[in-house]
Amino acid sequence: MEPVERVSDAEAGSPVRNVARALEVLRRRIERACAQAGRDAAGIRVLAVTKGFGPEAIEAAIAANIADIGENYFQEAQAKFARVTWPATADREPPLRRHFIGRVQSNKARKIAGLFDVVQTVDDLSIARALDRGAAQSGRSLDVLIQVNVAADDRNGVPVAGCLPLAHEIAGLPALRLRGVMAVGPLEPSGARAAFDKAAHAYRTLASEHAHIDTLSMGMSSDLEVAIEAGATMVRVGTALFGPRPVKDER
Repeated sequence: MEPVERVSDAEAGSPVRNVARALEVLRRRIERACAQAGRDAAGIRVLAVTKGFGPEAIEAAIAANIADIGENYFQEAQAKFARVTWPATADREPPLRRHFIGRVQSNKARKIAGLFDVVQTVDDLSIARALDRGAAQSGRSLDVLIQVNVAADDRNGVPVAGCLPLAHEIAGLPALRLRGVMAVGPLEPSGARAAFDKAAHAYRTLASEHAHIDTLSMGMSSDLEVAIEAGATMVRVGTALFGPRPVKDER
């Protein structure tokens, strides 16, 4: 795997400039990984994971022309999004999309469906139905990914064998649009390729039976090269764009 390039302390400046510079470094990593895998780097989307950072991180990502913003917790995202100056969707191509990438709690599913454009962590039919009801109540369609469990140390996600049956059920929910698969790699780097290959298999299986499947979300700052080699179309990146996540004051 290529060494992780980092923006040096000497490049300190405005958040916008720092994120734009970090994105350049990230794009070079993606280009090298794609060249190694014989893929077109234009086919890899970057999702900026802003969990733990303030609204200025989202605004810096938008200013750097990142179109996909990811958050893990509903209440944090709700408060943060209210403080962000969002540009008009019509002014951007591709349009801005807000992704929920955390565990969906059933009591928050309706609100999540109203706040986000994509939910990447659907792994249960009851959650899918709750999201469908919430999206319908908000008068909108919601894109969803099925989270598959491909790592022994991950407690979330459906087994690869359960992906297609769940997809068939989701296809019958009118306010949801199934777009693909999401996976979290293992903590042990040596197992990443095998895990991502399993997720890629689930993705190809869905694509063979369902229309509009176009997203395989896997790989983060530390293992995105391996994920791209396995077939990822979207990588979820926080540290490589924004630096270490701020430590919460527990006092």
